[in-house]
Amino acid sequence: MSENIERVKCLIIGSGPAGYSAAVYAARADLHPVMYTGLEPGGQLTTTTEVDNYLGYPDGVDGTAMTEDFKKQAERFNTDVRFGLVTKVELSDKVGGIHKVIVDGTKEIEAETVIISTGATAKYLGLESEERLKGGGVSACATCDGFFYKGQEVVVVGGGDTAAEEATFLAKLCTKVTMLVRRDVMRASKAMQHRVNGTENLEVLYNTELEEVLGDTVVEGVRVVNNQTGEKHEIPVTGVFIAIGHKPNTDLFKGVLDMDDVGYIITKGKSTKTNLPGVFASGDVQDKEYRQAITAAGTGCMAALDAERYLAALEG
Repeated sequence: MSENIERVKCLIIGSGPAGYSAAVYAARADLHPVMYTGLEPGGQLTTTTEVDNYLGYPDGVDGTAMTEDFKKQAERFNTDVRFGLVTKVELSDKVGGIHKVIVDGTKEIEAETVIISTGATAKYLGLESEERLKGGGVSACATCDGFFYKGQEVVVVGGGDTAAEEATFLAKLCTKVTMLVRRDVMRASKAMQHRVNGTENLEVLYNTELEEVLGDTVVEGVRVVNNQTGEKHEIPVTGVFIAIGHKPNTDLFKGVLDMDDVGYIITKGKSTKTNLPGVFASGDVQDKEYRQAITAAGTGCMAALDAERYLAALEG
């Protein structure tokens, strides 16, 4: 075997709550997991300034600090956590087959099992002010951050089911919610539209786009433009929720693993098994419904248990 090829029992790709949960369970099962973090260790959690809804943190916790706690726990059980990006995969379709993974274009790993926990990336508009104020009032998750805007006014950008759901959720907490829909109709289902229209403190502005988020260090308002008339005006708000969708980080596995039309990996039944033996998917790469740190951690546990059982079955 070449010096640059390493054989491992369990390879974990990705380092969010799903990956670290998988690591803890795999390590305790003596699978000696090796984790490659990717270029953004911790994933979406590291863009969240305050996590208030994860069990075990009664006073809340900074997202980056929480990720460090996950890492320490995984390393306590001797998970080998490495910074690096998986750039190519050759996954076997045979039971007991060895999966080949290339890291950073050079190092080759041969893995008996692979757990994919590469997460998903929230779509943003690409505005400089939006990027600058992430964590200062700009968020892509109302369920995660809505609580911090209780009794305040916010805007939601988007016109689909996700935007409608987030807007109605926020309306229960905030004094006023304004939805910015760039078309003259919402893409959301009729049921969701009825819910939006039936919510008293929720206003929908059609043909309206976000031009700039206002504020130096925290959100103080937004400037919007009517894309039909060109008219601009400012809305004083403290929170901006971008709800235009997520993109699962699964490009590496296209054409190899079964996915839905958006790119989420399809897993079998209630398991984390993919269409290839010995390959498992956990967290936001296969969950487009909940997308919470705690549910991701749950599927990470499941993936490690599935991997342990797969290897045990091979050993007879």
